[in-house]
Amino acid sequence: MESAPGHTPLIHGLPDEIALICLARVPRRFHNVVRRVSKRWRALLCSEEWHTCRKRNNMDESWIYVTCREASIKCYVLAPDPSNRSLRLMHVIEPPCSERQGVIIEALDKRLFFLGGCSWQNDATDEVYCYDASSNHWSTAAPMPTPRCYFVSASLSEKLYIAGGLGLTDKSPNSWDIYDPATDSWCAHKNPMLTPDIVKFIALDEELVTIHQAAWNRMYFAGIYNPLDRTWRGTENEIARCFSSPTVVVDGKLYMLEQKLGTTLMMWQKDTKEWAMLGRLSDKVTRPPCQLVSIGRKIYVIGRGLSIVTIDMDTAARVDGLLVTTSSGPLVEQDVSPEGSRVITI
Repeated sequence: MESAPGHTPLIHGLPDEIALICLARVPRRFHNVVRRVSKRWRALLCSEEWHTCRKRNNMDESWIYVTCREASIKCYVLAPDPSNRSLRLMHVIEPPCSERQGVIIEALDKRLFFLGGCSWQNDATDEVYCYDASSNHWSTAAPMPTPRCYFVSASLSEKLYIAGGLGLTDKSPNSWDIYDPATDSWCAHKNPMLTPDIVKFIALDEELVTIHQAAWNRMYFAGIYNPLDRTWRGTENEIARCFSSPTVVVDGKLYMLEQKLGTTLMMWQKDTKEWAMLGRLSDKVTRPPCQLVSIGRKIYVIGRGLSIVTIDMDTAARVDGLLVTTSSGPLVEQDVSPEGSRVITI
């Protein structure tokens, strides 16, 4: 960081390079306080230099953003709590689209996107709201080419992919929209699968696994979309078992939480092309319906009332078919069900 004439240092008496390292050590829970010190500190916390420094020195922290619906949408921000190997509630944010139904959330880098939605009085909307976690600031992003609600989405290679849902017109039943945050623009084109029945996206191995429900027999099948050449190919349909289950990818491995007969953690075996059971979890602690999310090698099962079950993939053991886990009671009094969860690292 070069000093110019009339330059105001970040910290008086210290070179900016040293001051940057000192400020980067401030825990994330105090960043809102740091932003209020000065305009320069506020700008620093939003800069790539700041985030690069924290990442390079292994000081970046991952927080989980969980959306639940009470009378309106609320987004609960959770952070790892080393004292009990679980999560703690940091604060709650309310999006501008909080009154809508069918809103989808996705995360790209330091930003959380709230897309689409509808209400009893209004049809599906194309509006997109963006929450920048580094600046604690809301803004609007470019509207979607097609108004949607209750659709499917995924983030892959710094882009958002959306398809399906309600609100589509007869002119766009197979539309497939891609958002590029670098240009704040959407690219709309025909669904490469030529089927309007996508029920789930999974970003895996730099590709998108697409889960479909066939209109003619209501059976589920799977495909793989390659974003580089925008082509789609069929794949083993066994992976489509996760069509209604929460899934998460840890170190390139796909896990799902099956919730039909109790709660069971499963792992997709790439070599045998089948799901393998890792262990069962008690419904009394998971409190389904649940969402799955991961930070590092830990998988968090988030249930009703924001109850938390932590599975450490490095130390998890199975006793009589049950996974050994760490659990904590509901973090909120309301018995709300999680609708979506994403991770932002700063």
